[in-house]
Amino acid sequence: MPEQHTPFAEDPVLPPFPETPVPLHGFRGPAPEVSPLPRALTIAISREAGARGGTIAKRAAEKLGWQVFSQDLIEYISQEGAFRQEFLNDLPAAATPWVDGQLQQLLKDQNLSRNPTIVELARIVLSLGAQGEVILLGRGAGCILPARSTLHVRFVAPLEDRIAYMGQWLRLTHDEAAEQVRKRDLRRADFVSTHFHRRPSDVHQYDLVLNSSALGEETCADLVVHAAKAKQAALTAAGHEDGAA
Repeated sequence: MPEQHTPFAEDPVLPPFPETPVPLHGFRGPAPEVSPLPRALTIAISREAGARGGTIAKRAAEKLGWQVFSQDLIEYISQEGAFRQEFLNDLPAAATPWVDGQLQQLLKDQNLSRNPTIVELARIVLSLGAQGEVILLGRGAGCILPARSTLHVRFVAPLEDRIAYMGQWLRLTHDEAAEQVRKRDLRRADFVSTHFHRRPSDVHQYDLVLNSSALGEETCADLVVHAAKAKQAALTAAGHEDGAA
């Protein structure tokens, strides 16, 4: 099966947008005001190629009653102009200022590429995160969304297991499957490094790192659900405290 082209990972990064000079002295203007965080959690899935992250995400979504947005679907929403605008128009009014504020902060902190395609991708991811109760698969969602309202999960597995799974899934020989795993891992790492200035191998950015070969799909899904409920409870408690303050 021929590999599908993923434009974000391989297209060249466009030159940065020109920035307005900041005065060296005196008042520099107010910092961008960010609306309160979402009250509902989002799960962001990162995975090694062949670690069965997509399958586990679907299992977890069924247990939670949430919707999964795959890498392809997130890309489609962000790239198709009319569909993207319709999606953004359907957002609750309170979501728009939150999304804009988060996006400005990411750009200000240089945690997001200024490539226009990536900026639009981030806007869609943030828009999904503003509503919560969704699972986002790939596309750097865990790098875009705020940690407080996001459960960032990484799925890993031994290389030989991932090669075997890739070969079975795509009906490839061992060598072909090994090349697919190598290329996909490299492409994903390049995407995250180029556009979010992070490395997927840095485990400290994740809430949960699970070995799908050692634990199995069902146990991994159960652990994700348990962690999501616990983090949602903490998020709800924090929201009550903010409201009382």
